[in-house]
Amino acid sequence: MYTWKDYKTWLTSLDQPVPTGLESPEQVAAFEAALFCKKQTGYAFRLVSDAEPEEGYRVSKEQKGENLTEITVRGGRRGILYGTYATIFALVSGVKLPEGLQKPAFALRMLDSWDNMDGSVERGYAGRSLWFEGGRFCYETERILQLGRMLSSVGINVLCINNVNVQPPAGELIGSALFKTAAFAALLRPFGIRLMLSVDFAAPVRDLHTADPLDRNVRLWWKACAERVWQAIPDLAGFLVKADSEFRPGPSSYGRTHAQGANMLQEAVAPYGGTIVWRAFVYDCKQDWRDTRTDRPCAAYNLYRPLDGLFSDDVILQVKYGPYDFQAQEPISPLFWGLEKTRPGLELQITQEYTGQQIDLFAMPPLWEHIFSKLRGVHLSAVAGVSNLGRDANWTGHPFAALNLFAFGQFAWNPEAGAEEITRRWISLSGYGDDEEMLTDLLLHSGQIYQQYTDPLGLCWMVRPGIHYGPDPWGYEFQAWGTYNRADREGVGIDRTNAGTGFINQYPPQLASKYAHPATCPDQNLLFFHRLPYNYVMRDGRTLIQRIYDDHFEGYEKVKQMQEMLDKLHLAPEDADIVRNRMDMQVSNAREWRDVVNTFFHRLSGIEDERGRRIYP
Repeated sequence: MYTWKDYKTWLTSLDQPVPTGLESPEQVAAFEAALFCKKQTGYAFRLVSDAEPEEGYRVSKEQKGENLTEITVRGGRRGILYGTYATIFALVSGVKLPEGLQKPAFALRMLDSWDNMDGSVERGYAGRSLWFEGGRFCYETERILQLGRMLSSVGINVLCINNVNVQPPAGELIGSALFKTAAFAALLRPFGIRLMLSVDFAAPVRDLHTADPLDRNVRLWWKACAERVWQAIPDLAGFLVKADSEFRPGPSSYGRTHAQGANMLQEAVAPYGGTIVWRAFVYDCKQDWRDTRTDRPCAAYNLYRPLDGLFSDDVILQVKYGPYDFQAQEPISPLFWGLEKTRPGLELQITQEYTGQQIDLFAMPPLWEHIFSKLRGVHLSAVAGVSNLGRDANWTGHPFAALNLFAFGQFAWNPEAGAEEITRRWISLSGYGDDEEMLTDLLLHSGQIYQQYTDPLGLCWMVRPGIHYGPDPWGYEFQAWGTYNRADREGVGIDRTNAGTGFINQYPPQLASKYAHPATCPDQNLLFFHRLPYNYVMRDGRTLIQRIYDDHFEGYEKVKQMQEMLDKLHLAPEDADIVRNRMDMQVSNAREWRDVVNTFFHRLSGIEDERGRRIYP
């Protein structure tokens, strides 16, 4: 079994021995990073372990002589590691060193991987799994060590390695393959990264023919399971659970509540300091499209608000940022304000399921900056991001998609960080400093441009079913997933005010009042909250239908401008062909979105484009 001691032994073969005071795996990994930085900068490094918070650190610089500068990183067990990486980032990108005590805003900062043991990755757009293939662990040790350095460098401290939609043989990660799971955990331990495992709520059924959380034998089954797992992986972060969602089994099968199900699991892992992360992505996925009273965005709040205060203090309820499902334009989920006595965790999607699938450019920092700004005052306990990693040579499929992984770590550490600051830092660290201004502008506007040529004004769900790429305005309109736009010849959108589904009442009064009136509702959410006629006059004086036409024509033109900008960038040879080929695909995709969506609404409304541009009959 590969352990951090092996890693330490390897380090002793480098330029100098590992200092005797650094005995934790994280501190040894920090020493490796410091050696790297010393070679790059010539600065001397001093790593000091003290009583700082475990993940906190301080950095100071002192001139020791005319030609010698010493940098001291002082911190807790993991803090030394984070401080060393932060110092490297500052020196390489030419910004000032961090000042004062630095510590993360959230104790749990998780990368949530939807990897299956057959090697596929659900909603993955960067190749096959980095660690699974053919029903077993299959990885290159050195690449996993690189992964550890990469994730740790941006402050990610938990990695969930298997899909929340647990399928056989993934259950063996806590069974016959547990020793291999422990070996994998050991590879990442030097970098302050703990594993989390997705578990099947119904796992006891195989032995007990029931998974009732109030059944004594079920409780004992999970306690025995936890004891066995934590003996093998003492620092396991916990279990991630998707229950009663999209055909996954859960406590409702036994007439029990989600609080009872989560608390039963938390009771099993509590002796080992484990955490249960319970996903709040639950709704009726068998809805009849004829049913206009049931409104999918209402589901999570209606289920979990009455259970607020009934969850164990050590259970984290993981909530997707919006009430739908990682759409390019949707409001913040009202459930964040509805959980006053429960620990909420924020779930973001780094992989671009609905935002271009690492073909179309969509830099997430502006979107995430907006989300965190809206959630100020909400006491989040964790942040999780659905991974965009895979076995492709560049890790993320599109080289620029690496920005989204970097930005996730930066925001998870400091949600007050700025989108532009993070983007510029990534550009500098990635070797694109010569093109910083042009590339910053291109990336920061890429998400807004994508929104322009895709779903109009917050409609959502106009993608092709299943693959979720490319336009299909009525693709989900008559399906069972509760994803409707109700477009007809009179108008479009869902009325979610008091006169409609009443979803708006789930928000605090100040927000509800803002969303309640089309005149004050933000444009990006207008058709999410309101059903409006095509001749409705927007704040800028245009009609709704003209705004839809203009956005799609303008979005396509901006994509072509992005293509021209990319042609001027000094791309690394290994990136150039990928970036330009995918931009060719994006131009084609944007044209298809423009023509399909505009033609769809032209046929319904019968209203011509005021500017006389061609819309297909």
